[in-house]
Amino acid sequence: MAASTQHVGPTSEETDPPESIRTEPNKDPGTSESESEKLEADAEEEEEPPGPKIRETPQDIQLEAIANTVALHPSRDILVCGDVDGDVYAFSYSCTEGENRELWSSGHHLKSCRQVRISADGLKLYSVSRDKAVHLLDMERGQLVSRIRGAHGAPINSLLLVDENMLATGDDGGTLKVWDMRKGTAIMDMKNHEDYISDITVDQNKRILLTASGDGTMGVFNLKRRRFELLSEYQSGDLTSVALMKRGKKVVCGSSEGTVYIFNWNGFGATSDRFALKAESVDCIAPITENIMCTASMDGYIRAINLLPNRVIGCIGQHVGEPVEEIAKSWDSRFLVSCAHDQLIKFWDVSGLPKLSVDEYRKRKKKGGRMKSLTKKALGDNDFFSGLVEETEKKEEEEEEQEEGDDSDSDSGSD
Repeated sequence: MAASTQHVGPTSEETDPPESIRTEPNKDPGTSESESEKLEADAEEEEEPPGPKIRETPQDIQLEAIANTVALHPSRDILVCGDVDGDVYAFSYSCTEGENRELWSSGHHLKSCRQVRISADGLKLYSVSRDKAVHLLDMERGQLVSRIRGAHGAPINSLLLVDENMLATGDDGGTLKVWDMRKGTAIMDMKNHEDYISDITVDQNKRILLTASGDGTMGVFNLKRRRFELLSEYQSGDLTSVALMKRGKKVVCGSSEGTVYIFNWNGFGATSDRFALKAESVDCIAPITENIMCTASMDGYIRAINLLPNRVIGCIGQHVGEPVEEIAKSWDSRFLVSCAHDQLIKFWDVSGLPKLSVDEYRKRKKKGGRMKSLTKKALGDNDFFSGLVEETEKKEEEEEEQEEGDDSDSDSGSD
């Protein structure tokens, strides 16, 4: 009968191997002790599962419909968006890959949700809609707390939280209302614009309310005296956004023509300056510092702009070929968040913008030159040639520095 292949121990007739070639169990005779330890260490490392990938910015959030508006929590990594179907969603976001989470959704609006805003304490969420209603939701769970049905006679387009008890709304017909939410009643109801109110802001003292309108004017309203003050002169195109800069000393308005109009505080009647961008429009503005703001356009680009001297610093990012609806800054000023017609919410790292300095003189740009990329994702999420682009931009900057040209700060255009 053939012998089994199973290994058996040595018989009494077998002799031990010489000392010189005797080896330890499970070790190759040709392998030294140090090499064996290295191999074992390598094997242990291979067995350890890789840790979660940490990104520079959170991953994009894919939505089921186009978001008109996005707002960020004042102290946590949470955002809220409202879409064209009237749904409101809350998400938590994280730089750890795969850690973005939907927290809740609400479908209480009957038509498109136009704007959402979170209270300063992070506990309340207000939303306005084409259905003419104002909703108050619990921020933690997304439950409807109260609503004002038929708050306006026309679809509501804009919303501003003045303080913890007061909010302002503007509609498609040009009517502005200011609400005392403790009573659920309007304490101001004024129609001084001939077209829709696109945006609303207020000064730090909560005294003066400013509105931007599709009729090409900026409106000025006195909250303390509850009265209308004046309209600015008419500008070219719709005024699409309004924001305060330079510690409240300057007011900037974006326009559908791609021009930023600049007003002095208490000089609301006429512009003090204007800055024409090579953009299809300036639909929304998000101040980053007292001098730097980000603008978003129908062309899909998000630009960083320095105010006085007026310069386009560069490109923060883009929703390729898709109009951007709104941009907002995170609570820690690290990210700029944008929503656009591609049904994506994107995150851009703007933490380096406050460190940028802008020269007083203007560099002469080459004809057809592109904007400088200010983030790694500015030219795309997976830009293989990003290093090459940065080197090319450095060379272009060196060439531009040799071609300095004199120019004034006002009435100037740039990419």
